[in-house]
Amino acid sequence: MSPSPAPRPWRRLLDRWQGVLLTLVVGVATLWLAATGQLVLYIHPRYDVFTVVMIVIGMLLSLATLAFSPVRGEDEGDHAGHDHADHDHDGRLETAAVPAVEDGLRPRRRRPLATGVRRLAFSAGLVVTTAIAIAVVAVPPATLTSATAGQRDVNSSTAALDRTSVADATSASSDAYRSFSVLDWAGLLRQTTDLAFYQGKTADVVGFVTPSDTDPDDVFYVSRFVITCCAVDAQPVGVPVYLPGWQDQVAADDWVEVTGGFDTNRSSSSQDPVALVPDDVTTVGQPSDPYLY
Repeated sequence: MSPSPAPRPWRRLLDRWQGVLLTLVVGVATLWLAATGQLVLYIHPRYDVFTVVMIVIGMLLSLATLAFSPVRGEDEGDHAGHDHADHDHDGRLETAAVPAVEDGLRPRRRRPLATGVRRLAFSAGLVVTTAIAIAVVAVPPATLTSATAGQRDVNSSTAALDRTSVADATSASSDAYRSFSVLDWAGLLRQTTDLAFYQGKTADVVGFVTPSDTDPDDVFYVSRFVITCCAVDAQPVGVPVYLPGWQDQVAADDWVEVTGGFDTNRSSSSQDPVALVPDDVTTVGQPSDPYLY
């Protein structure tokens, strides 16, 4: 039985260079994100330069692989698999080249199952490479949403909420209170529920709408994600807003600016004893840097 034909040159090319081509596609997409200021949607800004440098190094190494890794041609592959010992230059079969058949020995053949597995692996690798390349290029960059915030539990990260202390906030001016972010107010609400502390303090916060798990009809959170390294470790924080029928004004994932003071949360099922009672809720555009650090 004759051996299976050698793979075609284009197939050898794709088989060897799938990873290289994928690295180049991802590298170009990352550099585009950095150039357009959208890389901050995925990683902390302090890692921008490091990421760009490493991507450039990876792309240069990939290009070097393309430049210095020759592809064996079909003729070369066929010649490499052809043994000169099988014949002499006069076309006469050498006696030593006759395969031994005694004692049950037979020439080794390529197993059909192994060939099928290789073809399946090649096809699967090609599909995955193509899918990742299309996703990187075609899918627009986007921030994390209220669905992710719900999965990770708003205000569940103690470390993220310890930035602003009650002692520091007590001596702050009224203008300073208006500059407090969602993270600042969420941390204070976690530390104290004393209404006397919040009396006379006006909050002006910007974030996206996340419905409350316990009372989605009357309460929503003005939410932001806090990033330590990248979007994978992002933790949601939020300020509860008591506004019955809020769905008539805004929708989940809308970016809003909420202004108002704090009072006892009148929701009977909400787990937040103090909530922001809004004087004004305004829909705004997503900030250029939507995460907090």
